[in-house]
Amino acid sequence: MPGMVIDGRALDAVSDAIDEVNVLKGKSWDAECQLETTKDKTSFRQYETACERVKAFYREQHEKQTVAFNIKARVDFKSRKRARMGVWQAIEMLNTLVDDSDPDTEVSQIEHLLQTAEAIRRDGKPEWMQVTGLIHDLGKLLLFFDSQGQWDVVGDTFVVGCAFSDKNIYPETFQKNPDYHDAVYSTKYGIYEPNCGLENVMISWGHDEYLYHVVKDQSTLPYEALAMIRYHSFYPWHREGAYMHLTNAKDMIALEAARAFNPYDLYSKSNEQCDVEKLRPYYEGLIAKFFPPEIDW
Repeated sequence: MPGMVIDGRALDAVSDAIDEVNVLKGKSWDAECQLETTKDKTSFRQYETACERVKAFYREQHEKQTVAFNIKARVDFKSRKRARMGVWQAIEMLNTLVDDSDPDTEVSQIEHLLQTAEAIRRDGKPEWMQVTGLIHDLGKLLLFFDSQGQWDVVGDTFVVGCAFSDKNIYPETFQKNPDYHDAVYSTKYGIYEPNCGLENVMISWGHDEYLYHVVKDQSTLPYEALAMIRYHSFYPWHREGAYMHLTNAKDMIALEAARAFNPYDLYSKSNEQCDVEKLRPYYEGLIAKFFPPEIDW
């Protein structure tokens, strides 16, 4: 504009202020996780040297997660409500559970949830991702509702209805699953079409699938958050590259989300306890941004 005098110092000040706002807004959800560079990864997911409790769990899970069971589990989920409560109340309810499938830690679930959320928070990731870290295992509430044991609640997930991938943990234990010998379910594509998309595939029923269906219509979490919840235990896919013949273009976004979330879920595990009461007000405020006071479980 004619006659306007530009103050360079003022311009610099505005630029600095913008930079500060960008920092406060946080890093992108897919920015590098600091735990990737600081944590010794060799001590995690050591299933070959895992205790008998873990191995026994996977033998049972792999034998019982059939197509018939998975269809029934989904019908049962849609047929009734199990409880109505707030997210923090659900976190407290879960606090007595120790996951039999996890070889890395024996801390309570509230500790693991807070450790995950705090690691995401320290990296300056978006608030929705912090909340996702806080709630990602709340599907384990199934253990207190109508599960048949831990085998239909926790553990790595996999596709049912087609051949079991050899990328799964203890792949030889699937031989006792009736579907392993089925003429259709034992083929590469099974009951599915090539690249049909994971939304059209049954992944073994457990806390991931359950929580995904609970929150997808009762929260304002973005698609990436829902993918982190639904696929965080789907290790043969997001870690080993299995089942890619069933995925579509949209699943590639979900894959990146699951991979971005995985280091926080896995490498934040520690036997050091969090100060729950100190952290509670912050996370209750965060929960309120994405959830109503109570939701159906």
